[in-house]
Amino acid sequence: MAEEVISLAKAKGLYLATAESLTAGLICSTLVDTPGSSSVVLGGINCYQDQIKQQLLGVPSSLLQQQSAVDPEVAAHLAAQVRSKFATAMQLDEEQVLGISSTGIAGPDTLPGKSVGEVYLGISSRLGTKVFAEQFQGSRAQIRLLARDRAIEILREELARF
Repeated sequence: MAEEVISLAKAKGLYLATAESLTAGLICSTLVDTPGSSSVVLGGINCYQDQIKQQLLGVPSSLLQQQSAVDPEVAAHLAAQVRSKFATAMQLDEEQVLGISSTGIAGPDTLPGKSVGEVYLGISSRLGTKVFAEQFQGSRAQIRLLARDRAIEILREELARF
């Protein structure tokens, strides 16, 4: 599926950027494992800690304190901000860039009101910003891989809309 994402992005003249908490680079790594990815993957930010989400990607501290990082609004902020920041850094029109984000709980620890496997994936493009709520089952490693696979599927679906 990553090959299809890279091919679609190339064909449509679009670029990709990631902001990853739960997946900590798995999405970006999978994309760049694909030959030709250097022409469309701009890079990613591993924002595992809340301070990084706040300082580098502008997630409001009040949101993190009230809702935690495992929240659809956080996923939306991450996707929109990584898109904007990478477009600016590369001197691209923001409409040419898609941002994808991941946040959630892979376990074994949980947060109040949140369960293991609760995942939010955000995508931001010129078509808008959307968040997908997922509930995955499995080990910590399995949940992270399922989140990665779903994020790449979301990228493919978004690129097909252009």
